[in-house]
Amino acid sequence: MSAGLVRVLSALNLYYVMEPMRVAVVFDSAGTLLRTYRIAKEVLTGKMLENIETTMLTFADPDRVLCVLHGHSRDYIQAPPEMLISDYIREQGIEFGISCTRKVVEKETIQAILHSDSRAVIRDMQECMRIIWKEIKDREVVALNNGLIVHTGHNSIEFCVATGGTPFPGARETIRTLHHMGIFTYIASGDREAKLERMADYLGIPRDQVFGVATPAIKERIVRDLQHDYDLVAMVGDSVNDLRAMRTADIAILSDQQQSEKPEELISEADYRIHDLQAVPKILQTVLEKS
Repeated sequence: MSAGLVRVLSALNLYYVMEPMRVAVVFDSAGTLLRTYRIAKEVLTGKMLENIETTMLTFADPDRVLCVLHGHSRDYIQAPPEMLISDYIREQGIEFGISCTRKVVEKETIQAILHSDSRAVIRDMQECMRIIWKEIKDREVVALNNGLIVHTGHNSIEFCVATGGTPFPGARETIRTLHHMGIFTYIASGDREAKLERMADYLGIPRDQVFGVATPAIKERIVRDLQHDYDLVAMVGDSVNDLRAMRTADIAILSDQQQSEKPEELISEADYRIHDLQAVPKILQTVLEKS
């Protein structure tokens, strides 16, 4: 505003008030808000891959697709161990979502594989679930997810996957601080929405600001859509499936709180790299002061 206009407004006893910037932060869930334990069982060999990052495992082969299974973990544990997963999914009408993939794939294609696989059995899932449960059973707040990695080239279930997460120390305080700053918080994650909503309740994030079973493309779209409503949108993630959203966001924050291998393209895309979630409000405060 020019000095002349300021004098005119002052003479008229009028005041120009700058509208505060509208800011939103989008968080990934597993590995970002939640310390997550993951395990995958290779169906063909029976090999157990502990502490494996399932998104990196999926991205290692362009024909792999990570699917999140709906349904209660208790039901999977109580199912007949030698039953084919494909039979169980068909008979129980189990729904699924595509969580991570490197290529565009039709849901019907994945469903056909899930309904016809002849190798993976319920026991493969149960073994993964029991290992994860031992890690998190004593935690105050937990989120469990079960999934499968499908190989579209082989038309089969290649891995059974189980994950369990519990909020990082300070996660709830971080969300509370952001809200006190007038910053809106969102979750965009590949995890099931029902699990995310319960975790969001604990953290203090409104359920209508939670997006579950979000592929990399969906995360990117969420950030882009939010940019129409907010002056500044930050993306906080920890893995390669957050890369597209981080590229689109106005501020890209890479979390190292759960240490894991980070590809160079993810590191180079980050404007900030943090080791504690509570650094997020400080970063945004600094950015806003400079704006």
